[in-house]
Amino acid sequence: MKLINNFREYMMNNEFVINIYKDKINIINYTSIGAIEDTKILVSGDNKTVFITGEKLALKKLLNDEILISGVIKKIELR
Repeated sequence: MKLINNFREYMMNNEFVINIYKDKINIINYTSIGAIEDTKILVSGDNKTVFITGEKLALKKLLNDEILISGVIKKIELR
């Protein structure tokens, strides 16, 4: 039963989450994408906006609630 409860909790979670990896950023539960350029990407969610700047930035995965950005990431700002 614990596994089912953990899965249900994971599926019902609407929290805006940012995971940072080497040359990748995974954002879960975003609401909109403001700009997509090879040097700048803006992603909003949960009354916050993430400003990502770098080089060769690209969307590697784009789902309704999840986005994966890769490239040479130089700066990440949360406003």
